[in-house]
Amino acid sequence: VEKKVSLEDQIVATNPILESYGNAKTARNDNSSRFGKFIRIHFTQSGRLAGCDIVSYLLEKSRITEQQSVERSYHIFYQLLQPYGDGICDGGLREKCHVSNDIYDYVYVSQGKTSVASIDDNEELEYTEDAFNCLGLEVLGSKFDCYVLTAGVMTCGGVQ
Repeated sequence: VEKKVSLEDQIVATNPILESYGNAKTARNDNSSRFGKFIRIHFTQSGRLAGCDIVSYLLEKSRITEQQSVERSYHIFYQLLQPYGDGICDGGLREKCHVSNDIYDYVYVSQGKTSVASIDDNEELEYTEDAFNCLGLEVLGSKFDCYVLTAGVMTCGGVQ
């Protein structure tokens, strides 16, 4: 029996995904938002929640390809290599995405800090995964498209 997820829960579930793909460690902040978002929430005439859409999403693209020594790229890159991913799908997430468990195999994301004491990437992957599932992306296959595309971006840094 499939559990119906409330619209409110789905709206809240967008946050871990946006943070995984849009937050990074900077020189001043371990979990700094590197994007701007405007979520427009729609209500019915009676005041009930009807839906929402993200109107703007401005990603700091340069952070994907290079970071200063005290910075780190977007959290999702480090989440992909975590052990929690072993239970997400047959063979594990790393196998599905064709990535190793060594962050230093990926030039784009290993120029600066590769871990942050205040962030548990394994636990954050669990939150990201739960959010994808809450939004129904596991049924559509879109969740793995996101993971595989992210792994592809990581891998591009090693292309010569």
